[in-house]
Amino acid sequence: MGLRSQNNPIAAYLDVFSGTGKDAAADALPPTPTEASGGVVSDYTSGTDVYRAHIFTSSGTFDVTAAGGSATVEYLVVAGGGAGGGVQPGASYHGSGAGGGAGGLRTNLSGHPLAGSSFPISVQSYTITVGGGGSGDPGSGASGSNSVFGPITSQGGGGGAGGVNSSEPDGLPGGSGGGASRENTTVGNGNTPPSSPPQGNNGGTSSGGGDGGGGGGAGNAGRSSVNNTNGGDGGIGVQVIISGSPTTTGVGANGASGGVQYFAGGGGGGKGGNPDNYVRGIGGAWNGTTLGASPLSGGGNGGDLPNNPGDNGTFNTGGGGGGAGANTSTSSTLAYGGSGGSGVVVVRYKIASLTATAKATGGAISFYGGKTIHTFTGSGTFANPTALNGGSSNPLAVEYVVVAGGGGGGGTDGNNSTGGAGAGGYRTGTSTVASASSFAITVGGGGRGGQNSSGNTGIDSVATLPAGTITSAGGGAGSYYGPSGSWTGSGAGGSGGGAGGYLNQTPVGPATPAGQGNPGGQGNGQPGLPNRNAGGGGGAGGAGNPAPGTYGGAGGGGVQVPATFRNPEVASTDTSNPEPSQRGGGLGTPGFYLAGGGGGAGGQNSDGAGVGGVGGGGAGRYSSNAGSGTPGLVNTGGGAGGGHNNAALVGGHGGSGIVLIAYPS
Repeated sequence: MGLRSQNNPIAAYLDVFSGTGKDAAADALPPTPTEASGGVVSDYTSGTDVYRAHIFTSSGTFDVTAAGGSATVEYLVVAGGGAGGGVQPGASYHGSGAGGGAGGLRTNLSGHPLAGSSFPISVQSYTITVGGGGSGDPGSGASGSNSVFGPITSQGGGGGAGGVNSSEPDGLPGGSGGGASRENTTVGNGNTPPSSPPQGNNGGTSSGGGDGGGGGGAGNAGRSSVNNTNGGDGGIGVQVIISGSPTTTGVGANGASGGVQYFAGGGGGGKGGNPDNYVRGIGGAWNGTTLGASPLSGGGNGGDLPNNPGDNGTFNTGGGGGGAGANTSTSSTLAYGGSGGSGVVVVRYKIASLTATAKATGGAISFYGGKTIHTFTGSGTFANPTALNGGSSNPLAVEYVVVAGGGGGGGTDGNNSTGGAGAGGYRTGTSTVASASSFAITVGGGGRGGQNSSGNTGIDSVATLPAGTITSAGGGAGSYYGPSGSWTGSGAGGSGGGAGGYLNQTPVGPATPAGQGNPGGQGNGQPGLPNRNAGGGGGAGGAGNPAPGTYGGAGGGGVQVPATFRNPEVASTDTSNPEPSQRGGGLGTPGFYLAGGGGGAGGQNSDGAGVGGVGGGGAGRYSSNAGSGTPGLVNTGGGAGGGHNNAALVGGHGGSGIVLIAYPS
């Protein structure tokens, strides 16, 4: 049946596509169920339907060995993204590269606004081709390669125009078109060759000067650049939830509103001109009206000055590559545009229907262990329209987990470092429901990262239940020490944020209110000393670690959810902090954990930053790997890692919270 996907700890309850419940009765689909092999196989439930998805991140075959007379499949076919344009030395103007267009996106997922026609199958082998992203170049970016599923072809994204001194090439056409680099060049057209519904959009124009336009995305055209102000932002991608949980399957990128499984975002245009206040284009973020936070939809960001390369598109999303930043002098060296992200092909079909039924509404509903689980990844209402389980004489037992949003990481300049942010507050318990009623559920967002300041506290999550209002407090922000000696952020929250790089400037953030988390860890620097390492943020399962030696402190570990919510189909692996240069320990045993604290940043001359706590905590940064702290993992309440030397960047955002409610099916 192909390679079975290895799942992430939160996949069983992260979203509507949670793991299959073994104890929920399932009816096979008559008369002949579809049987096939190829790719990575992911089985999951959506409501009472059980699906099998075959995920192809490289070329292969989808081999159908059994199919009923009316068997059909749903598909997602995303081509490779186009590369961003580069810049060459010796240019007589300060031109930047344009963003690459996203790979074409085609789907027939039921109910999707871009859904094509039905796809009937028979017993045979279907060729699957997964297109690669275009390669970056000092001139115009190369277009991406096509992705193919049988008769369905998605066109590779068009390359972005390069900031060269002669010929001034146009953006290239494709699934979505590449952006233009100068006022007298032409954008690449999207949906080329045409398909219906359209597979992409045009690239963005250049308004003049040296700013490159954004690459087109599947959801919107690229944004035009603004002369002497900013490179164009890449067009936003499209959400297609077809393969199961995104943390289970590893495909798709985040979206502007915090959603998951977005594909085909355009690349951002490079930063142009001499002034440092010019802004590079953000990849995959422009929806025609507003601009989301970065990175989004798989598109790469444009490059900064002086002529820095554009960021690559995210693999297996079809995102366009970012354009290179402009030359700031005629003697500048060449710079490459970011490469486009590779494509992906997903094919799914229904394999069974669960006979278990939900007794209430609200959130994403799944079944496991004889229980019905309502998962809220956003705010909503838990409602039962009639008396459950016999009313007051036989009330329904309800179990809950309420996790708030994690704190945001700080952003700092100079040689200073910021403490890891605290995890969102974690509360669990039981209640009873004896009559028809509805209860408001609020899922808190993660705190926004700071810029030359501490981050922001996470947002509370609230579940109004018969046992009373259950409020989990947002995680504390990571503290910041500025170059002028200013000090902000006490780090108080559901779990406390860690202290910044100086030991004696501020107290470590406590856990407020008590019982939901733990305090952050201390920094280990002293005024006048070079290292200035920061402490880790507190987690629901343990305090943040103080900075050890020349490393930032690790975030405190999270808490393992109750057995009710631990689907055995989900592997016990947490892979949110893969960098080997991040140290500090304190992770605990992986598997089904939420609310981990963020890792503290390392200071000047440090050897590494703190890892995030298991349960979604983000890792910190350090002097050899400077930048914004790693964001907390979405829907875990994880705190963001501390940033280092990132004056031009916003610190990592905290992970959003989650609310889980379960009762006997």
